[in-house]
Formats: sequence, C-alpha cells, structure tokens
Amino acid sequence: MAVAAEERGGLTISEHVVERLAAHAASEIDRVGGAAGRTLGISLGGEALDRSAKTSARIAGGEVELDVRISLEYPAPVGATTERVRGHLRGRVEELTGMPVRRVGITVTALHAEAAGQRRVE
Repeated sequence: MAVAAEERGGLTISEHVVERLAAHAASEIDRVGGAAGRTLGISLGGEALDRSAKTSARIAGGEVELDVRISLEYPAPVGATTERVRGHLRGRVEELTGMPVRRVGITVTALHAEAAGQRRVE
C-alpha cells in the first residue's frame, strides 16, 4: 500500500551537507583548487590546487547562500573562471538538494603557476 508523500515525513538537509556538496562541485572545475583552512583568521597550511575548496553554507527559508574560498591556476582568467564556478555550484547544489541557491560569494585566495612538471626546458 502506497503512502501519500505528505504522510511519509520530512527531509532536512544540514548546512554541513550543503558545504560538502559545494566543495565537491568546485573540484569538478578545471584549473580550480582549494584554500587553506583558517582558525581565528590565521591560515593553516598552504593554498594548493589539490586541496578542497573551503565552503560555508546558510539555509534560510528553504534557500541556500554559499561562501566559497578557492585558488586558481595562473593564468586562468579570474573573472570568467569565478563566474563558471558560481554557475556550476548553483546548478549542482540546486540539483542535488532541491533548494534554490540565492547567492554564491567567491573569494580567490591564491593564484598558482602551472605545475612544474608541465614545463620543459630544452
């Protein structure tokens, strides 16, 4: 016997889950890396392309607001890359949570030169 949707209960998605989804979504974009963690405003570790983006999510009224800290591979165009990240995060978080994303704030914390292994001197 099927139970009506309104009788099955509710679903709550925590802000922590949204933060993890957003961090993973940021890693899906080429030339985008993570940021160092911070405690009391002090950077812990270094910025690196192989780290996860640092994200903060707030859910209010069924809508999500994201703040994301990333690093970029130089010479990626900062404006175009951050807009691509913003659109991707909005789309993926909305797709995976069913909640609209009202705002995505992005802070670029570092620019990284192309990996040393990619350059060759002859």
